[in-house]
Amino acid sequence: MDGRKPNWLRAKLPTSPEYRKTREIVDDNTLHTVCQSAQCPNMGECWSRRTATVMILGNTCTRACTFCAINTGRPTELDLAEPARVAMGIQKMNLKHAVVTSVARDDLKDGGASVWAATIRAIRYRNPETAIEVLIPDFRGRLDQLDIVLDAKPDILNHNMETVKRLQRPVRKTASWEITSKVLSHAKSRGFTTKSGIMLGIGEEEHEIEETLRHLHDIGVDILTIGQYLQPSKEHRKMFRWVTPDEFDHWKEFGLKLGIGVIESGPLVRSSYHADEQSDRYSRSNEEAAVSA
Repeated sequence: MDGRKPNWLRAKLPTSPEYRKTREIVDDNTLHTVCQSAQCPNMGECWSRRTATVMILGNTCTRACTFCAINTGRPTELDLAEPARVAMGIQKMNLKHAVVTSVARDDLKDGGASVWAATIRAIRYRNPETAIEVLIPDFRGRLDQLDIVLDAKPDILNHNMETVKRLQRPVRKTASWEITSKVLSHAKSRGFTTKSGIMLGIGEEEHEIEETLRHLHDIGVDILTIGQYLQPSKEHRKMFRWVTPDEFDHWKEFGLKLGIGVIESGPLVRSSYHADEQSDRYSRSNEEAAVSA
């Protein structure tokens, strides 16, 4: 495969005053962002729009997924003042839609669920008009830990399937199709808006993508993101192919026909890419459906 990026994957360099302001807020409040840690290609665009995905519980993950650029190892960080700093940073960025994620913290008794809940409540207290989307780890399928997060009442519960069923073990190692499905189904059963995401170009087959989209629809996923896998380094899992914009359009159309409410599908799409717009589209579609009913 030609290793050169095609034209449709070339992101613009960040130069705007808004980008610099967002970086200052992140730095001044000692915040971690998945934008930086995961080498997101959209950082320039998103930070220029004054949006950033805050990452809590440190920037060292206890897992070693083969697709992910975040550092792995034994975390040393547990900062109980972090929720207040995150809430302050979100206030300074004046976000109407905040996305929060975290590394996996399998070293903690509750998987970090209590810090998650404290963060959601701190954001809500300081930013009562801000929608809160949480992109969570799987808590090893422990629903009691998941419920601690859900009881804090985020607006959107996001947990990524990442890839097709056959590739779960080589791509995610510790996580699984079954546990992710359990997390999403449980959140849906409690009445939450659910969201998930998958990568293409990581070795999947066409029929497996269809199976995955059908499954995500069947377990009640409301919002879905589909993006191109990019190999962070030569030590990470090999990228198998460049996926064209036309193919991304095809899978968007396929998923919408299945009945998934909102789909963001494109080469540069990541879990939190245009998250505010996805949420708005989902809310509008629900309102329109209620009126027509």
